[in-house]
Amino acid sequence: MCGIFAYLNYQVPRTRKEIFETLVKGLQRLEYRGYDSAGIAVDGMAKSKANDPNNNNICLIKQKGKVKALDEELHKRGTMDLEEELQTHFGIAHTRWATHGEPSPINSHPHRSDKNNEFVVIHNGIITNYKELKKYLNSKGYEFESETDTEVIPKLMKYVYDNKEKEHVSFSTLVERVIQQLEGAFALVFKSIHFPGEAVATRRGSPLLIGVRSQDELPCKHIPIQYNNGHNSDGVQDKNSRNKTESVGEQQDVMDVKAVEYYFASDASAIIEHTNKVIYLEDDDIAAVIKGKLSLHRVSRRTGEESVRAIQTLQMELQQIMKGNFEAFMQKEIFEQPESVVNTMRGRICFESSKVILGGLKDHLKEIKRCRRLIMIGCGTSFHAAVATRQILEELTELPVMVELASDFLDRNTPVFRDDVCFFISQSGETADTLMALRYCKERGALTVGITNTVGSSISRDTDCGVHINAGPEIGVASTKAYTSQFVAFIMFGLMMSEDRISMQKRREEIIAGLRDLPDMIKKVLELDPKIKCSAEELYQQKSLLVMGRGFNYATCLEGALKIKEITYMHSVDY
Repeated sequence: MCGIFAYLNYQVPRTRKEIFETLVKGLQRLEYRGYDSAGIAVDGMAKSKANDPNNNNICLIKQKGKVKALDEELHKRGTMDLEEELQTHFGIAHTRWATHGEPSPINSHPHRSDKNNEFVVIHNGIITNYKELKKYLNSKGYEFESETDTEVIPKLMKYVYDNKEKEHVSFSTLVERVIQQLEGAFALVFKSIHFPGEAVATRRGSPLLIGVRSQDELPCKHIPIQYNNGHNSDGVQDKNSRNKTESVGEQQDVMDVKAVEYYFASDASAIIEHTNKVIYLEDDDIAAVIKGKLSLHRVSRRTGEESVRAIQTLQMELQQIMKGNFEAFMQKEIFEQPESVVNTMRGRICFESSKVILGGLKDHLKEIKRCRRLIMIGCGTSFHAAVATRQILEELTELPVMVELASDFLDRNTPVFRDDVCFFISQSGETADTLMALRYCKERGALTVGITNTVGSSISRDTDCGVHINAGPEIGVASTKAYTSQFVAFIMFGLMMSEDRISMQKRREEIIAGLRDLPDMIKKVLELDPKIKCSAEELYQQKSLLVMGRGFNYATCLEGALKIKEITYMHSVDY
Protein backbone atom coordinates (compact mmCIF):
# COMPACT_ATOMS: atom_id res chain seq x y z
CA MET A 1 0.00 0.00 0.00
CA CYS A 2 1.30 3.44 -0.89
CA GLY A 3 1.70 6.20 1.70
CA ILE A 4 1.30 9.98 1.41
CA PHE A 5 2.88 12.57 3.68
CA ALA A 6 3.37 16.29 3.09
CA TYR A 7 4.38 19.19 5.32
CA LEU A 8 3.80 22.94 4.94
CA ASN A 9 5.24 25.47 7.37
CA TYR A 10 3.91 29.01 7.02
CA GLN A 11 5.75 31.74 8.95
CA VAL A 12 7.23 29.00 11.15
CA PRO A 13 11.02 29.06 10.61
CA ARG A 14 12.43 25.61 9.82
CA THR A 15 15.85 24.63 8.51
CA ARG A 16 16.08 22.35 5.51
CA LYS A 17 17.41 19.67 7.83
CA GLU A 18 14.32 19.95 10.06
CA ILE A 19 12.04 19.82 7.01
CA PHE A 20 13.82 16.73 5.70
CA GLU A 21 13.57 15.08 9.12
CA THR A 22 9.82 15.80 9.31
CA LEU A 23 9.19 14.36 5.85
CA VAL A 24 11.33 11.27 6.46
CA LYS A 25 9.76 10.65 9.87
CA GLY A 26 6.31 10.89 8.28
CA LEU A 27 7.27 8.22 5.73
CA GLN A 28 8.71 6.02 8.46
CA ARG A 29 5.37 6.12 10.27
CA LEU A 30 3.82 4.75 7.06
CA GLU A 31 6.39 2.00 6.48
CA TYR A 32 4.11 -0.61 8.02
CA ARG A 33 1.83 -0.31 4.97
CA GLY A 34 4.45 -2.00 2.77
CA TYR A 35 6.36 -0.34 -0.08
CA ASP A 36 9.29 -0.79 -2.46
CA SER A 37 10.53 2.77 -3.09
CA ALA A 38 10.25 6.28 -1.69
CA GLY A 39 10.73 9.88 -2.75
CA ILE A 40 10.29 13.52 -1.81
CA ALA A 41 9.93 16.89 -3.53
CA VAL A 42 11.20 20.07 -1.86
CA ASP A 43 12.13 23.60 -2.87
CA GLY A 44 15.55 23.69 -4.48
CA MET A 45 18.22 26.28 -3.75
CA ALA A 46 17.44 29.73 -5.15
CA LYS A 47 19.12 30.33 -8.51
CA SER A 48 20.07 33.81 -7.40
CA LYS A 49 19.48 36.21 -4.55
CA ALA A 50 17.45 38.50 -6.80
CA ASN A 51 13.84 39.14 -5.87
CA ASP A 52 12.55 37.32 -8.95
CA PRO A 53 9.07 35.78 -8.71
CA ASN A 54 10.16 33.12 -11.23
CA ASN A 55 13.22 32.28 -9.16
CA ASN A 56 11.67 28.98 -8.02
CA ASN A 57 12.69 25.40 -8.59
CA ILE A 58 11.73 22.01 -7.20
CA CYS A 59 14.19 19.28 -6.30
CA LEU A 60 13.12 15.63 -6.61
CA ILE A 61 14.94 12.91 -4.67
CA LYS A 62 13.76 9.32 -5.23
CA GLN A 63 15.20 5.97 -4.22
CA LYS A 64 14.37 2.32 -4.63
CA GLY A 65 14.22 0.42 -1.34
CA LYS A 66 13.73 1.60 2.21
CA VAL A 67 13.09 5.10 3.54
CA LYS A 68 16.48 4.86 5.25
CA ALA A 69 18.14 4.78 1.81
CA LEU A 70 16.21 7.93 0.85
CA ASP A 71 17.31 9.63 4.08
CA GLU A 72 20.95 8.80 3.35
CA GLU A 73 20.61 10.18 -0.18
CA LEU A 74 19.17 13.45 1.16
CA HIS A 75 22.21 14.04 3.32
CA LYS A 76 24.58 13.21 0.46
CA ARG A 77 23.27 16.09 -1.64
CA GLY A 78 26.05 18.64 -1.48
CA THR A 79 24.07 21.19 -3.48
CA MET A 80 21.73 21.96 -0.58
CA ASP A 81 22.49 23.99 2.51
CA LEU A 82 20.80 21.95 5.24
CA GLU A 83 21.13 24.80 7.74
CA GLU A 84 19.30 27.30 5.53
CA GLU A 85 16.24 28.57 7.40
CA LEU A 86 12.97 28.81 5.49
CA GLN A 87 10.04 30.86 6.80
CA THR A 88 7.57 29.17 4.46
CA HIS A 89 8.05 25.90 2.63
CA PHE A 90 5.97 23.02 1.25
CA GLY A 91 7.44 19.54 0.84
CA ILE A 92 5.77 16.32 -0.29
CA ALA A 93 6.83 12.70 0.29
CA HIS A 94 5.61 9.25 -0.74
CA THR A 95 6.18 5.52 -0.30
CA ARG A 96 5.21 3.45 -3.36
CA TRP A 97 4.03 -0.13 -3.74
CA ALA A 98 4.56 -0.96 -7.41
CA THR A 99 1.43 -1.63 -9.49
CA HIS A 100 2.25 -0.06 -12.87
CA GLY A 101 5.94 -0.50 -13.64
CA GLU A 102 8.75 -2.13 -11.66
CA PRO A 103 10.21 -0.67 -8.45
CA SER A 104 12.72 1.97 -9.60
CA PRO A 105 13.56 5.63 -8.98
CA ILE A 106 11.99 6.68 -12.28
CA ASN A 107 8.69 4.97 -11.39
CA SER A 108 8.71 6.29 -7.83
CA HIS A 109 6.70 9.28 -6.67
CA PRO A 110 6.63 12.28 -6.78
CA HIS A 111 5.97 12.39 -10.52
CA ARG A 112 6.64 15.50 -12.56
CA SER A 113 5.06 17.35 -15.46
CA ASP A 114 8.30 18.04 -17.35
CA LYS A 115 12.05 18.32 -16.93
CA ASN A 116 11.61 21.70 -15.21
CA ASN A 117 9.41 20.10 -12.51
CA GLU A 118 6.72 22.75 -13.01
CA PHE A 119 4.11 20.50 -11.36
CA VAL A 120 4.78 17.50 -9.13
CA VAL A 121 2.29 15.14 -7.49
CA ILE A 122 2.08 12.23 -5.07
CA HIS A 123 -0.74 9.74 -5.56
CA ASN A 124 -2.41 6.84 -3.77
CA GLY A 125 -4.84 4.75 -5.79
CA ILE A 126 -5.23 3.74 -9.43
CA ILE A 127 -6.19 5.84 -12.47
CA THR A 128 -8.27 3.48 -14.61
CA ASN A 129 -8.39 5.68 -17.73
CA TYR A 130 -4.68 6.54 -17.77
CA LYS A 131 -4.08 4.83 -21.13
CA GLU A 132 -6.61 7.06 -22.89
CA LEU A 133 -5.20 10.18 -21.22
CA LYS A 134 -1.63 9.16 -22.01
CA LYS A 135 -2.50 8.60 -25.68
CA TYR A 136 -4.14 12.04 -25.88
CA LEU A 137 -1.23 13.80 -24.16
CA ASN A 138 1.27 12.00 -26.40
CA SER A 139 -0.61 13.36 -29.40
CA LYS A 140 -0.14 16.86 -27.96
CA GLY A 141 3.62 16.41 -27.68
CA TYR A 142 3.95 15.54 -23.98
CA GLU A 143 6.65 12.94 -23.34
CA PHE A 144 6.44 10.29 -20.63
CA GLU A 145 9.40 8.86 -18.74
CA SER A 146 7.82 6.26 -16.42
CA GLU A 147 5.57 3.21 -16.76
CA THR A 148 3.08 4.43 -14.14
CA ASP A 149 -0.54 5.48 -14.31
CA THR A 150 0.24 8.44 -12.02
CA GLU A 151 2.41 10.33 -14.50
CA VAL A 152 -0.62 11.32 -16.59
CA ILE A 153 -1.74 13.56 -13.69
CA PRO A 154 1.15 16.10 -13.65
CA LYS A 155 1.30 15.98 -17.46
CA LEU A 156 -2.41 16.79 -17.58
CA MET A 157 -1.81 19.63 -15.07
CA LYS A 158 0.85 21.03 -17.38
CA TYR A 159 -1.48 20.72 -20.39
CA VAL A 160 -4.32 22.54 -18.59
CA TYR A 161 -1.89 25.23 -17.36
CA ASP A 162 -0.39 25.74 -20.84
CA ASN A 163 -3.88 26.10 -22.34
CA LYS A 164 -5.48 28.28 -19.68
CA GLU A 165 -7.88 30.84 -21.05
CA LYS A 166 -6.50 33.79 -19.10
CA GLU A 167 -3.28 34.88 -17.43
CA HIS A 168 -4.22 34.06 -13.87
CA VAL A 169 -5.88 30.78 -12.93
CA SER A 170 -5.61 29.55 -9.37
CA PHE A 171 -3.82 26.36 -8.36
CA SER A 172 -7.00 24.77 -7.00
CA THR A 173 -8.87 25.56 -10.23
CA LEU A 174 -6.23 23.71 -12.23
CA VAL A 175 -6.54 20.72 -9.91
CA GLU A 176 -10.32 20.81 -10.17
CA ARG A 177 -10.18 20.71 -13.95
CA VAL A 178 -7.69 17.84 -13.89
CA ILE A 179 -9.60 15.57 -11.50
CA GLN A 180 -12.75 15.96 -13.60
CA GLN A 181 -10.87 14.04 -16.29
CA LEU A 182 -9.68 11.24 -13.98
CA GLU A 183 -11.43 7.93 -13.46
CA GLY A 184 -10.60 5.51 -10.66
CA ALA A 185 -9.53 6.05 -7.06
CA PHE A 186 -7.04 8.62 -5.87
CA ALA A 187 -5.67 10.75 -3.08
CA LEU A 188 -3.47 13.51 -4.50
CA VAL A 189 -1.20 16.24 -3.17
CA PHE A 190 0.21 18.82 -5.62
CA LYS A 191 3.17 21.20 -5.55
CA SER A 192 4.17 23.70 -8.26
CA ILE A 193 6.89 26.24 -9.04
CA HIS A 194 4.13 28.54 -10.34
CA PHE A 195 2.47 28.64 -6.91
CA PRO A 196 5.33 28.72 -4.36
CA GLY A 197 4.33 28.08 -0.76
CA GLU A 198 0.89 26.83 -1.84
CA ALA A 199 -0.54 23.33 -1.44
CA VAL A 200 -3.52 21.63 -3.03
CA ALA A 201 -4.87 18.21 -2.06
CA THR A 202 -7.89 16.19 -3.11
CA ARG A 203 -9.30 12.68 -2.86
CA ARG A 204 -11.79 10.27 -4.39
CA GLY A 205 -12.09 6.78 -2.98
CA SER A 206 -8.76 6.88 -1.14
CA PRO A 207 -8.25 8.36 2.37
CA LEU A 208 -6.59 11.72 3.00
CA LEU A 209 -6.56 13.93 6.07
CA ILE A 210 -4.98 17.24 7.05
CA GLY A 211 -3.43 17.98 10.43
CA VAL A 212 -3.29 21.57 11.69
CA ARG A 213 -0.85 22.90 14.29
CA SER A 214 -0.52 26.46 15.54
CA GLN A 215 0.65 28.20 18.68
CA ASP A 216 -2.51 30.30 18.42
CA GLU A 217 -5.83 28.74 19.29
CA LEU A 218 -7.78 27.72 16.20
CA PRO A 219 -10.63 30.26 15.85
CA CYS A 220 -13.26 27.75 14.72
CA LYS A 221 -14.15 24.06 14.89
CA HIS A 222 -15.44 23.85 11.31
CA ILE A 223 -14.15 24.76 7.84
CA PRO A 224 -16.88 26.04 5.48
CA ILE A 225 -16.93 24.64 1.96
CA GLN A 226 -16.94 27.03 -0.97
CA TYR A 227 -19.03 25.99 -3.98
CA ASN A 228 -19.09 27.02 -7.61
CA ASN A 229 -21.98 26.12 -9.91
CA GLY A 230 -21.05 28.07 -13.04
CA HIS A 231 -20.16 26.34 -16.29
CA ASN A 232 -18.21 27.27 -19.38
CA SER A 233 -19.82 26.69 -22.73
CA ASP A 234 -17.70 23.55 -23.15
CA GLY A 235 -19.00 22.14 -19.90
CA VAL A 236 -15.82 22.68 -17.92
CA GLN A 237 -16.30 24.40 -14.57
CA ASP A 238 -14.93 27.96 -14.62
CA LYS A 239 -13.65 29.46 -11.40
CA ASN A 240 -12.05 32.80 -11.94
CA SER A 241 -9.29 34.15 -9.72
CA ARG A 242 -11.72 36.18 -7.63
CA ASN A 243 -13.80 33.09 -6.89
CA LYS A 244 -10.89 30.78 -6.17
CA THR A 245 -7.61 32.42 -5.35
CA GLU A 246 -8.92 35.21 -3.20
CA SER A 247 -12.09 33.39 -2.15
CA VAL A 248 -10.88 33.19 1.43
CA GLY A 249 -13.00 36.02 2.79
CA GLU A 250 -15.16 33.62 4.77
CA GLN A 251 -12.16 31.45 5.47
CA GLN A 252 -10.08 34.25 7.01
CA ASP A 253 -12.31 34.21 10.07
CA VAL A 254 -11.78 30.47 10.41
CA MET A 255 -8.07 29.82 9.98
CA ASP A 256 -6.55 33.30 10.07
CA VAL A 257 -3.53 32.56 12.24
CA LYS A 258 -0.19 34.30 11.91
CA ALA A 259 1.92 31.14 11.94
CA VAL A 260 0.66 27.66 11.13
CA GLU A 261 1.83 24.19 10.07
CA TYR A 262 -0.16 21.74 7.94
CA TYR A 263 0.41 18.00 7.66
CA PHE A 264 -1.18 16.02 4.81
CA ALA A 265 -1.27 12.23 5.20
CA SER A 266 -3.04 9.08 4.08
CA ASP A 267 -3.01 7.76 7.65
CA ALA A 268 -3.39 9.45 11.04
CA SER A 269 -0.37 7.56 12.38
CA ALA A 270 1.92 9.91 10.41
CA ILE A 271 0.33 13.02 11.97
CA ILE A 272 -0.35 12.22 15.61
CA GLU A 273 3.15 13.08 16.89
CA HIS A 274 2.73 16.60 15.47
CA THR A 275 -0.91 17.43 16.21
CA ASN A 276 -4.22 15.83 17.13
CA LYS A 277 -6.33 18.41 15.27
CA VAL A 278 -7.31 16.98 11.89
CA ILE A 279 -9.74 17.46 9.01
CA TYR A 280 -10.88 14.39 7.07
CA LEU A 281 -11.42 15.17 3.40
CA GLU A 282 -14.41 13.61 1.65
CA ASP A 283 -14.63 12.47 -1.96
CA ASP A 284 -14.07 15.33 -4.44
CA ASP A 285 -13.11 17.83 -1.72
CA ILE A 286 -10.29 20.12 -2.84
CA ALA A 287 -8.19 21.59 -0.03
CA ALA A 288 -6.02 24.60 -0.83
CA VAL A 289 -3.52 26.40 1.38
CA ILE A 290 -2.70 29.94 0.21
CA LYS A 291 -0.68 32.32 2.37
CA GLY A 292 -1.19 30.01 5.32
CA LYS A 293 -4.99 29.97 5.01
CA LEU A 294 -6.78 26.67 4.45
CA SER A 295 -9.90 26.64 2.28
CA LEU A 296 -12.08 23.79 1.04
CA HIS A 297 -13.76 23.75 -2.36
CA ARG A 298 -16.24 21.63 -4.30
CA VAL A 299 -17.72 21.99 -7.77
CA SER A 300 -21.30 21.87 -6.54
CA ARG A 301 -23.38 20.95 -3.53
CA ARG A 302 -25.45 17.78 -3.55
CA THR A 303 -28.77 17.48 -1.76
CA GLY A 304 -28.31 16.70 1.93
CA GLU A 305 -24.55 17.27 1.81
CA GLU A 306 -22.79 18.91 4.75
CA SER A 307 -21.54 22.42 3.93
CA VAL A 308 -18.68 22.27 6.44
CA ARG A 309 -15.88 19.91 7.45
CA ALA A 310 -15.26 19.51 11.18
CA ILE A 311 -11.84 19.94 12.76
CA GLN A 312 -11.69 16.73 14.78
CA THR A 313 -9.50 15.67 17.69
CA LEU A 314 -7.68 12.38 17.18
CA GLN A 315 -8.25 9.94 20.02
CA MET A 316 -4.84 8.35 19.57
CA GLU A 317 -1.62 8.38 21.56
CA LEU A 318 1.88 8.21 20.08
CA GLN A 319 2.80 5.15 22.16
CA GLN A 320 -0.09 3.26 20.55
CA ILE A 321 1.72 3.31 17.21
CA MET A 322 5.11 2.28 18.64
CA LYS A 323 6.30 -1.34 18.77
CA GLY A 324 7.48 -1.15 22.37
CA ASN A 325 9.35 -4.33 23.38
CA PHE A 326 7.87 -6.44 20.59
CA GLU A 327 9.68 -7.49 17.43
CA ALA A 328 6.81 -6.53 15.12
CA PHE A 329 3.58 -4.55 15.19
CA MET A 330 1.56 -7.68 14.45
CA GLN A 331 3.03 -9.46 17.47
CA LYS A 332 2.30 -6.44 19.65
CA GLU A 333 -1.30 -6.30 18.48
CA ILE A 334 -1.83 -10.02 19.08
CA PHE A 335 -0.76 -9.52 22.69
CA GLU A 336 -3.00 -6.45 23.03
CA GLN A 337 -6.16 -8.50 22.49
CA PRO A 338 -7.03 -9.05 26.19
CA GLU A 339 -7.19 -5.26 26.49
CA SER A 340 -8.73 -4.53 23.07
CA VAL A 341 -11.76 -6.80 23.61
CA VAL A 342 -12.32 -5.12 26.99
CA ASN A 343 -12.22 -1.72 25.26
CA THR A 344 -14.80 -2.95 22.73
CA MET A 345 -17.15 -3.95 25.58
CA ARG A 346 -16.40 -1.04 27.95
CA GLY A 347 -19.47 1.08 28.69
CA ARG A 348 -21.66 -1.08 26.47
CA ILE A 349 -22.31 -4.22 28.48
CA CYS A 350 -23.33 -4.49 32.14
CA PHE A 351 -22.49 -7.97 33.39
CA GLU A 352 -24.55 -7.56 36.57
CA SER A 353 -27.82 -6.68 34.82
CA SER A 354 -27.08 -8.51 31.53
CA LYS A 355 -27.96 -5.30 29.68
CA VAL A 356 -26.23 -4.32 26.43
CA ILE A 357 -26.43 -0.86 24.86
CA LEU A 358 -24.68 0.08 21.63
CA GLY A 359 -25.08 3.85 21.61
CA GLY A 360 -24.56 4.17 17.87
CA LEU A 361 -27.48 1.82 17.13
CA LYS A 362 -30.03 2.47 19.84
CA ASP A 363 -31.93 5.17 17.90
CA HIS A 364 -32.39 2.74 15.00
CA LEU A 365 -33.09 -0.40 17.03
CA LYS A 366 -36.84 -0.50 16.31
CA GLU A 367 -36.21 -0.16 12.59
CA ILE A 368 -33.60 -2.93 12.68
CA LYS A 369 -35.98 -5.26 14.54
CA ARG A 370 -38.61 -4.73 11.80
CA CYS A 371 -36.23 -5.47 8.95
CA ARG A 372 -36.56 -8.26 6.38
CA ARG A 373 -32.97 -9.54 6.73
CA LEU A 374 -29.44 -8.62 7.79
CA ILE A 375 -26.75 -8.35 5.10
CA MET A 376 -23.15 -8.35 6.33
CA ILE A 377 -20.60 -7.09 3.80
CA GLY A 378 -16.80 -7.01 4.11
CA CYS A 379 -13.47 -8.09 2.63
CA GLY A 380 -10.77 -10.41 3.96
CA THR A 381 -10.60 -10.50 7.75
CA SER A 382 -13.75 -8.39 8.10
CA PHE A 383 -15.62 -10.87 5.91
CA HIS A 384 -14.39 -13.67 8.16
CA ALA A 385 -15.68 -11.81 11.25
CA ALA A 386 -19.11 -11.81 9.61
CA VAL A 387 -18.87 -15.54 8.82
CA ALA A 388 -17.82 -16.20 12.43
CA THR A 389 -20.89 -14.49 13.90
CA ARG A 390 -23.55 -15.36 11.33
CA GLN A 391 -24.69 -18.49 13.16
CA ILE A 392 -25.11 -16.83 16.55
CA LEU A 393 -26.79 -13.75 15.02
CA GLU A 394 -29.35 -15.96 13.30
CA GLU A 395 -29.95 -17.67 16.65
CA LEU A 396 -30.32 -14.47 18.68
CA THR A 397 -32.15 -12.24 16.18
CA GLU A 398 -34.23 -14.93 14.43
CA LEU A 399 -33.63 -13.03 11.21
CA PRO A 400 -32.11 -14.30 7.93
CA VAL A 401 -28.42 -13.30 7.82
CA MET A 402 -26.56 -13.03 4.52
CA VAL A 403 -22.77 -12.74 4.48
CA GLU A 404 -21.31 -11.17 1.34
CA LEU A 405 -17.78 -10.68 0.08
CA ALA A 406 -17.83 -7.04 -1.05
CA SER A 407 -16.07 -7.63 -4.38
CA ASP A 408 -18.43 -10.50 -5.29
CA PHE A 409 -21.45 -8.52 -4.09
CA LEU A 410 -20.62 -5.78 -6.61
CA ASP A 411 -20.19 -8.21 -9.49
CA ARG A 412 -23.85 -9.25 -9.27
CA ASN A 413 -27.08 -7.32 -9.57
CA THR A 414 -27.83 -8.18 -5.96
CA PRO A 415 -31.42 -7.40 -4.89
CA VAL A 416 -31.39 -4.99 -1.94
CA PHE A 417 -34.62 -3.63 -0.48
CA ARG A 418 -35.66 -0.71 1.69
CA ASP A 419 -36.44 -3.01 4.61
CA ASP A 420 -32.96 -4.62 4.56
CA VAL A 421 -30.28 -3.69 7.10
CA CYS A 422 -26.77 -3.76 5.63
CA PHE A 423 -23.62 -3.93 7.79
CA PHE A 424 -20.34 -2.70 6.31
CA ILE A 425 -17.31 -4.06 8.14
CA SER A 426 -13.85 -2.55 7.76
CA GLN A 427 -10.99 -1.95 10.18
CA SER A 428 -9.86 1.18 8.35
CA GLY A 429 -13.31 2.28 7.20
CA GLU A 430 -11.76 2.96 3.77
CA THR A 431 -11.87 -0.46 2.04
CA ALA A 432 -12.67 0.42 -1.58
CA ASP A 433 -14.96 -2.52 -2.46
CA THR A 434 -16.85 -2.18 0.83
CA LEU A 435 -17.34 1.55 0.20
CA MET A 436 -18.71 0.84 -3.29
CA ALA A 437 -21.09 -1.75 -1.83
CA LEU A 438 -22.21 0.85 0.74
CA ARG A 439 -23.11 3.33 -1.99
CA TYR A 440 -24.96 0.59 -3.89
CA CYS A 441 -27.10 -0.22 -0.84
CA LYS A 442 -27.74 3.44 0.05
CA GLU A 443 -29.06 4.06 -3.47
CA ARG A 444 -31.60 1.30 -2.87
CA GLY A 445 -32.82 2.76 0.41
CA ALA A 446 -31.50 0.13 2.85
CA LEU A 447 -30.51 1.10 6.39
CA THR A 448 -26.70 1.13 6.48
CA VAL A 449 -24.60 0.29 9.56
CA GLY A 450 -20.82 0.76 9.80
CA ILE A 451 -18.57 -1.48 11.91
CA THR A 452 -15.17 0.26 11.87
CA ASN A 453 -12.10 0.92 13.97
CA THR A 454 -11.36 4.39 12.61
CA VAL A 455 -13.24 7.50 13.72
CA GLY A 456 -13.84 9.88 10.82
CA SER A 457 -13.37 7.21 8.15
CA SER A 458 -15.48 7.20 4.98
CA ILE A 459 -17.64 4.27 6.13
CA SER A 460 -18.27 5.80 9.55
CA ARG A 461 -19.34 9.07 7.90
CA ASP A 462 -21.45 7.64 5.09
CA THR A 463 -23.49 5.05 7.03
CA ASP A 464 -26.75 5.85 8.84
CA CYS A 465 -25.44 4.51 12.15
CA GLY A 466 -22.73 2.23 13.44
CA VAL A 467 -20.41 0.79 16.05
CA HIS A 468 -16.83 1.87 16.65
CA ILE A 469 -14.99 -1.23 17.85
CA ASN A 470 -12.41 0.72 19.91
CA ALA A 471 -9.62 -1.80 19.29
CA GLY A 472 -6.97 0.92 19.09
CA PRO A 473 -4.70 1.65 16.10
CA GLU A 474 -3.82 -1.44 14.09
CA ILE A 475 -0.46 -0.82 12.44
CA GLY A 476 0.24 -4.38 11.31
CA VAL A 477 -0.98 -4.94 7.75
CA ALA A 478 -2.39 -8.37 8.69
CA SER A 479 -5.35 -7.70 10.97
CA THR A 480 -5.45 -9.40 14.38
CA LYS A 481 -7.10 -7.52 17.25
CA ALA A 482 -9.62 -5.87 14.92
CA TYR A 483 -10.96 -9.34 14.05
CA THR A 484 -11.65 -10.29 17.67
CA SER A 485 -13.15 -6.86 18.40
CA GLN A 486 -15.42 -7.09 15.34
CA PHE A 487 -16.52 -10.51 16.57
CA VAL A 488 -17.34 -9.11 20.03
CA ALA A 489 -19.19 -6.13 18.52
CA PHE A 490 -21.50 -8.42 16.53
CA ILE A 491 -22.12 -10.64 19.55
CA MET A 492 -23.16 -7.54 21.54
CA PHE A 493 -25.47 -6.53 18.68
CA GLY A 494 -27.14 -9.94 18.85
CA LEU A 495 -27.50 -9.63 22.63
CA MET A 496 -29.09 -6.20 22.30
CA MET A 497 -31.55 -7.47 19.69
CA SER A 498 -32.66 -10.40 21.88
CA GLU A 499 -32.93 -8.55 25.19
CA ASP A 500 -36.75 -8.57 25.32
CA ARG A 501 -37.18 -12.22 24.32
CA ILE A 502 -37.93 -14.41 27.34
CA SER A 503 -37.09 -17.62 25.49
CA MET A 504 -33.57 -16.30 24.84
CA GLN A 505 -32.65 -15.29 28.39
CA LYS A 506 -30.81 -18.48 29.36
CA ARG A 507 -28.77 -18.42 26.15
CA ARG A 508 -28.03 -14.72 26.61
CA GLU A 509 -26.71 -15.32 30.12
CA GLU A 510 -24.40 -18.06 28.83
CA ILE A 511 -23.00 -15.75 26.15
CA ILE A 512 -22.59 -12.80 28.54
CA ALA A 513 -20.74 -15.05 31.00
CA GLY A 514 -18.47 -16.09 28.14
CA LEU A 515 -17.77 -12.45 27.26
CA ARG A 516 -16.90 -11.74 30.90
CA ASP A 517 -14.31 -14.55 30.82
CA LEU A 518 -13.01 -13.77 27.33
CA PRO A 519 -10.03 -11.52 28.29
CA ASP A 520 -8.69 -14.13 30.74
CA MET A 521 -9.19 -16.89 28.18
CA ILE A 522 -7.18 -14.91 25.61
CA LYS A 523 -4.40 -14.42 28.17
CA LYS A 524 -4.22 -18.19 28.70
CA VAL A 525 -3.87 -18.73 24.96
CA LEU A 526 -1.11 -16.11 24.77
CA GLU A 527 0.78 -17.97 27.50
CA LEU A 528 1.20 -20.77 24.96
CA ASP A 529 3.43 -18.50 22.84
CA PRO A 530 6.63 -20.61 23.35
CA LYS A 531 4.83 -23.82 22.38
CA ILE A 532 3.26 -22.15 19.34
CA LYS A 533 6.70 -20.92 18.28
CA CYS A 534 8.04 -24.49 18.49
CA SER A 535 5.19 -25.71 16.30
CA ALA A 536 5.87 -22.92 13.79
CA GLU A 537 9.54 -23.91 13.57
CA GLU A 538 8.46 -27.44 12.66
CA LEU A 539 6.00 -26.29 10.01
CA TYR A 540 7.48 -23.22 8.32
CA GLN A 541 9.46 -25.17 5.70
CA GLN A 542 6.42 -27.13 4.53
CA LYS A 543 5.04 -26.34 1.08
CA SER A 544 1.37 -26.38 2.03
CA LEU A 545 -0.84 -26.25 5.10
CA LEU A 546 -4.46 -27.42 5.41
CA VAL A 547 -6.55 -25.75 8.16
CA MET A 548 -9.69 -27.74 8.99
CA GLY A 549 -12.76 -27.08 11.13
CA ARG A 550 -16.55 -26.80 11.09
CA GLY A 551 -19.38 -24.91 12.75
CA PHE A 552 -18.17 -21.94 14.76
CA ASN A 553 -14.58 -22.99 13.98
CA TYR A 554 -14.98 -22.71 10.21
CA ALA A 555 -14.39 -18.93 10.27
CA THR A 556 -11.26 -19.55 12.35
CA CYS A 557 -10.02 -21.83 9.56
CA LEU A 558 -10.69 -19.10 6.98
CA GLU A 559 -8.87 -16.47 9.03
CA GLY A 560 -5.99 -18.77 9.99
CA ALA A 561 -5.34 -19.80 6.40
CA LEU A 562 -5.46 -16.14 5.31
CA LYS A 563 -2.91 -15.12 7.95
CA ILE A 564 -0.54 -17.93 6.96
CA LYS A 565 -0.72 -16.85 3.31
CA GLU A 566 -0.34 -13.14 4.14
CA ILE A 567 2.61 -13.49 6.49
CA THR A 568 4.56 -16.52 5.25
CA TYR A 569 3.52 -16.75 1.56
CA MET A 570 3.01 -20.47 2.22
CA HIS A 571 0.22 -22.16 0.33
CA SER A 572 -2.61 -22.62 2.81
CA VAL A 573 -6.20 -23.82 2.37
CA ASP A 574 -9.17 -23.67 4.72
CA TYR A 575 -11.57 -26.60 4.76
